[in-house]
Amino acid sequence: MNQIVQVVKNKIREYTAAEIIIVRSPGRINFIGEHTDYNDGFVLPAAINKSVFLAAAKTDSDRIQLVSADMNDSAELKINSIGKTGKLWADYLAGTAAEFQKSGYNIGGFVCVFSGDIPIGAGLSSSAAITCGLAFALNELFALNISAKDLAFIAQKAEHNFAGVNCGIMDQFINLFAEKDKVLKLDCRSLEYNFYPFDFPDIDIILCDSGIRRSLAGSEYNTRRIQCDKGAAAIKEKYPLVKNLRDVDISMLEEFGNILPPDIYSRCLYVVEENERVRQAASFLDDKNISSFGELLAVTHEGLRIDYEVSIPEMDFLVYSALDFQGVIGSRMMGGGFGGCTINLVEKDRSENFIEKMHILYKDKTGSELRSYKCSLESGTSLIK
Repeated sequence: MNQIVQVVKNKIREYTAAEIIIVRSPGRINFIGEHTDYNDGFVLPAAINKSVFLAAAKTDSDRIQLVSADMNDSAELKINSIGKTGKLWADYLAGTAAEFQKSGYNIGGFVCVFSGDIPIGAGLSSSAAITCGLAFALNELFALNISAKDLAFIAQKAEHNFAGVNCGIMDQFINLFAEKDKVLKLDCRSLEYNFYPFDFPDIDIILCDSGIRRSLAGSEYNTRRIQCDKGAAAIKEKYPLVKNLRDVDISMLEEFGNILPPDIYSRCLYVVEENERVRQAASFLDDKNISSFGELLAVTHEGLRIDYEVSIPEMDFLVYSALDFQGVIGSRMMGGGFGGCTINLVEKDRSENFIEKMHILYKDKTGSELRSYKCSLESGTSLIK
């Protein structure tokens, strides 16, 4: 961490001598509740010890200067005409600044430099770390006194309007609200939330990174959202109180088994069942029942593979190989789909052997190197003093 902080501090001095602030903005994992957030459902994420670090300072100019230290790239825009830059990394930041203006907040010229150790495209929400990190920084720089909840909405709109990803609120919410060593259960409709201690000192959280990268904007992510909306709209014709799949239970859905197109029905089935799994998972954490908690991860993976159809052979291989290991409590693909990471709960005294064997198996199967990350649960976005 200190090394990355020093990188952004040194880099920003190439642009300004003004007083700077440093913001740490974490990546996240999601234990269970995948693709439920944009259906107003329930999710169970946590922030992790991989982060983006942003150095930011106000300037006297009428311009925004955005700098990626890792890519050695930059973009500059006029504060009164913020548009897309043609660079996706910069659009996340420019979009965040634009959404401040659309929300009626006055911001002046600024420079922002960022770097980090969140693997891009691995399903750890590097995009939310960037947008929420800048939102947090601008709130501090210009003393705007915006609530964390409203900052989350601003960051979400940046993804919608500039990156073209019609994401739910989960990633932004956990980024800003997370607490160390805790899992957050979020109701994505009401935004009510509860924390659950992840108090399992004998369990390691290990991410296996397939190395396969997908852009959510270019994948079928938005298609899945449209399919869910179509299913909910059909059900609403009989049940007018249904706003989206959050309001549908399994008995209601089964009435439409022969009415909905098979792919629409399958998408809806996954979401309805996944919402129930989040409720079960939270109760298992309350009971400190990590075994039953882990079993739900594998069930979710099957739902993502069969009903939601967002897994790929490499992710299935990682999950099924993990589940064959003694000492693995649970495993599933994580994130939007079509690549990224699997999340694995592994007994601590077997975790190093697990990592070693998984690297060998994946290399033999695919010819590609597997990367793995051992995660701890950390607090949300904050200033570094």
